[in-house]
Amino acid sequence: MKFALAIAATCLLTCVLAAPPAAQPEAQVLRFDSDVQPEGYKFAVETSDGKSHQEEGQLKDVGTDHEAIVVRGSYTYVGDDGQTYTINYLADENGFQPEGAHLPRAVQ
Repeated sequence: MKFALAIAATCLLTCVLAAPPAAQPEAQVLRFDSDVQPEGYKFAVETSDGKSHQEEGQLKDVGTDHEAIVVRGSYTYVGDDGQTYTINYLADENGFQPEGAHLPRAVQ
């Protein structure tokens, strides 16, 4: 009888531990702005879970062989540790260049 109770308790504990974690509520969009033009764009979005993202892109050297888009922006989120992180970035012909207080910096 004790063996059967131990098996039943083990099965119950296994089921409880194997259950998926409680679902987090879906984030709601609090703000969304967008402006798209022929030679550039900008947008901003903010959600109820603490995330935000702003970005602006502009064409440079329009009509030349060196035409390129330059994008500047930033995004913020709350990490699993509860801290808020912000990344500022530039993306151009030199690649994606992120900066943030928590990111390592290249040694000059």
